Amino acid sequence: VQIVESGGGLVQPGGSLRLSCAVSGIFIRHSSMHWFRQPPGKQRELVASIADFPYYAEHVKGRFTVSKDNAENTLYLQMDSLQPEDTGIYYCHAQNKGTNYWGQGTQVTVSS
Repeated sequence: VQIVESGGGLVQPGGSLRLSCAVSGIFIRHSSMHWFRQPPGKQRELVASIADFPYYAEHVKGRFTVSKDNAENTLYLQMDSLQPEDTGIYYCHAQNKGTNYWGQGTQVTVSS
């Protein structure tokens, strides 16, 4: 199983980024998919997930949108109205048949 995130970078406050998570080895349509992030010096936290319906952490509701393309086996996270507190390493996570899989993460930095 391979999970590869991309799309991170440096963006100014109020800007947008779209993260992608390309998955191989398992089918995301048969998996519970999640986006986590780890802010500097803090623990990893759940940002959004999607199974039958999307879930968002309170602090990203209305700004982030999680989606998936089953045909491309790819998970996305559209992030709008980014704020400095959104800075961190964003990880894609898949849970499939009781096994957890993680990507290597992609850095998102929100700064002026």
